[in-house]
Amino acid sequence: MHIKSETAERHTLAVIVDNEPGILARIAGLFTARGYNIESLTVSEITVDKAVSRITIVTSASKPMLEQIVAQLDRLVPVHKVRDLTAEGAHVERELALVKVRGVGDHRIEALRLADVYRARVVDATTSSFVFEVTGGTEKIDKFVELMSEVGLIEVARTGIVAIARGKDAA
Repeated sequence: MHIKSETAERHTLAVIVDNEPGILARIAGLFTARGYNIESLTVSEITVDKAVSRITIVTSASKPMLEQIVAQLDRLVPVHKVRDLTAEGAHVERELALVKVRGVGDHRIEALRLADVYRARVVDATTSSFVFEVTGGTEKIDKFVELMSEVGLIEVARTGIVAIARGKDAA
């Protein structure tokens, strides 16, 4: 007997939910209980009255696993809609990172040069360090952090991915 193993692919899900206490815990619990990993998770209110929130989840799953995740999310009462932005096609993903780097002597000049190349903004500076703000795709941020580790990386804080479908339709 030959068992075919499905490869896991990275997917970005947009989940529109009622903004009520415990919904994030229920969604995270759904992933935990089934052994699914959440690679990135962001949440924000999306209506003026603050009644509805958008949860952006990045996970890696095979096609059958992903179908199960979407179906189970759809069954939760406070969930209005679940969209697999990856499967739907064209969408925009961005992430923000704050990157603290030692900055003295030649390392200071190199850190500023690299920041300029990656269009990172200096949001704080002392005589011995910088805090850069960099936005972009995950790969860009990973590469910026990797390069800064050679210059004197101290600390990194990342927001997680936010994503939105391209075109005229809303989630």
